Amino acid sequence: MRYLRAAPLPHATGGVSALIGAGLTRVALEALAEEALAMGLLLFMPASGWFGLALLCGADGLSRYREYLRMRRMLDRWGFTPRLLRPLASSRCQRDAAMQAAREAGCADRTRAYYRKLGYRWYHLLPDRVVANPLAFLDMRFLRATFLPGKR
Repeated sequence: MRYLRAAPLPHATGGVSALIGAGLTRVALEALAEEALAMGLLLFMPASGWFGLALLCGADGLSRYREYLRMRRMLDRWGFTPRLLRPLASSRCQRDAAMQAAREAGCADRTRAYYRKLGYRWYHLLPDRVVANPLAFLDMRFLRATFLPGKR
């Protein structure tokens, strides 16, 4: 359960994406069975896109879990320190991982208050860099920071 609690948003998004991809694949296979080759092939393209999104969400969830483990070790060692939490503030998924680590380390209230003081609310879903520049998803630095957290 810790794995899912550390990154609920990527796992939910990945699950929904996989369900949509499976539904499109089923319709595409039915179209191919009825010998509607063009329609079946055209439906496979968005289905593969949905499955690709599900894979990316799974990778993001795994990265957030690693970040949760890292943050949990640091909070156990040094306790509540805003300096540790600040780098994880810019993304909802990272804040969720930090909040789960803080819950388990016993400093959830102070962590929640800290993120609230920074101006983050429950509806701030997109990372700050993506809000500032929607093309940031294509930037290598953004992708590296997203999928390779920590200093390992």
